[in-house]
Amino acid sequence: MNHLIVYAHSEEGSFNNAILDTVVKALEAKGHDVHVRDLYKLGFDPIFSKADSAALRAGNPPADIKTEQEYLAQADFITFIYPIWWTGLPAIIKGYVDRTFSYGFAYQYNQEGGIDKLFAGKKGAIINTHGTPSEIYDAIGMTAALKQTSGNGIYEFCGIEVAEHLLFGGIPASTTAEERSEILNQIEKRFSSF
Repeated sequence: MNHLIVYAHSEEGSFNNAILDTVVKALEAKGHDVHVRDLYKLGFDPIFSKADSAALRAGNPPADIKTEQEYLAQADFITFIYPIWWTGLPAIIKGYVDRTFSYGFAYQYNQEGGIDKLFAGKKGAIINTHGTPSEIYDAIGMTAALKQTSGNGIYEFCGIEVAEHLLFGGIPASTTAEERSEILNQIEKRFSSF
């Protein structure tokens, strides 16, 4: 299976980086072809510009968008790994979606007024960390809102079946090394089962 990981965290020593390493190792151990697109290392420009819009409408995506769309098109399974900042996606990954999940590539409207989900047949997972303890996000409805926004609003809107959406709170301030190790074990087991 061709597995694409879109990763967004600005610090190499972050817990998200440990999550990325765990996912890659679990998938490679099962024989998957794994491609990691580390948006910060790539210097990915998250700004969806007027020029981008015009180029995409003309069917001539800019080179950086075209490269990412080729990875997306070839992927059977797409995993996003990123922290929650200010109860949402970091700008770099939101910009990735804005620029690459474009009209006519990821979705389009049909003559019946419905939506053609052009990523139908693909599966995906999302892994998020956040500093607020999970109990607080659960109690105020934020966990459900994040799953709705990213899982339904991005993935399922384009036809990607959400196989898993894992959110881990209290990272790193409220978690111990043992708890973080258990999180990585949980991730390893889950991704080994795909």
